[in-house]
Amino acid sequence: MLETRIRPRRTATGTLSLLLRNPSAMVGAAIILFWTLGGLVALFASPYDPNQTGVGPLLSPPSGAHLFGTDNFGRDIFSRVLAGARVSLWTGLIAVAVSLVVGLPIGAIAGYVRGTTGMVLMRIMDMLLAFPSLLLAMALAVALGPGLGSAMIAVGVVGIPEFARIMYGQTVALREREFVEASRAIGLGDGVILFRHILPNGMAPIMVRSALGMGYAILTAAALSFIGLGAQPPLAEWGVMISDGRGYIISGEWWMTFFPGLAIATSILAFNLLGDGLRDTLDPRLRTSAR
Repeated sequence: MLETRIRPRRTATGTLSLLLRNPSAMVGAAIILFWTLGGLVALFASPYDPNQTGVGPLLSPPSGAHLFGTDNFGRDIFSRVLAGARVSLWTGLIAVAVSLVVGLPIGAIAGYVRGTTGMVLMRIMDMLLAFPSLLLAMALAVALGPGLGSAMIAVGVVGIPEFARIMYGQTVALREREFVEASRAIGLGDGVILFRHILPNGMAPIMVRSALGMGYAILTAAALSFIGLGAQPPLAEWGVMISDGRGYIISGEWWMTFFPGLAIATSILAFNLLGDGLRDTLDPRLRTSAR
């Protein structure tokens, strides 16, 4: 007699438990949590005011009083790095949110409607992808004017085509699935089918790309701040801090650029690890091969 085995449906709790067992995802999440808590601590219990000058000797190396040393204005670099974590994470979050809010509907509509409308929308996305991302972000930041808000918008706009193309591919793959045909058969409108059925079922690669996009957004925003198109001094932002310290590398004051650079590197690494972990968890093919 054949034995019938019923596989339980994978729930959000089951997905979370798989993610918690993923070492790379947990390392990435731990680093992200560290910088998030550091940014929050800087609001209430920072060792020094991150923008206050003269809290220590000028260009003092790392010591017990100033763990990361001081800069050319006597500001405590450790306090500024913690404050910069809040600014950089918030910048990355807003930029990715802009990419998601604009890119997902464009990709979903283009993939579902197809025809001339879909072709025009995706050709516009292809035109944006044709430009080097950093160059396009610089052009947008110049057009909007220097500032942290301009950097957020510029980085967000640069990420729109990638999210649109991912959603387009997901929509094209899902629009002929059985549950979509059933939804049409019971009389549901195209808008309901698209945004209540297709969009939620295509979110797995979007979540992975969002995690990876956070790291890219932090790096690009720091690059814009470094060249004066993003956050402006004296705001404690990692790109601004590296820009302030670049003239002192040759004379030996390495700590002014090393610690904010290390913060950028570890945050990008963290989001890449988290993105890889999400991909391994959400992709059923990778779960099958792993077993």
